[in-house]
Amino acid sequence: MASGFGLNGGPSRCYNFWQELLGCYVVNSGEGEAGKKKCAPALEDYYECLHHRKEVLRTMKVQAAYRKAEAAHPREVAAQAEQIRSLGLLKS
Repeated sequence: MASGFGLNGGPSRCYNFWQELLGCYVVNSGEGEAGKKKCAPALEDYYECLHHRKEVLRTMKVQAAYRKAEAAHPREVAAQAEQIRSLGLLKS
């Protein structure tokens, strides 16, 4: 959350990452651009916590690999449409 407070009034879920990033900037503030480069991993962690881009990308890759594997090896004993419709409960 932009206010720094979570949904239930406590700290937001990314508050710890923000504190780590601020601490890195404070410690490395006198080094100019070199100090900012040292804080790049902390900044990356904070952005991942906010936006979950790496997690979404990883999920999309896993789903694509699963679809590709399913297409390469279709199930031999797949249920027929009639079996799915009736679920074997009623004879039509």
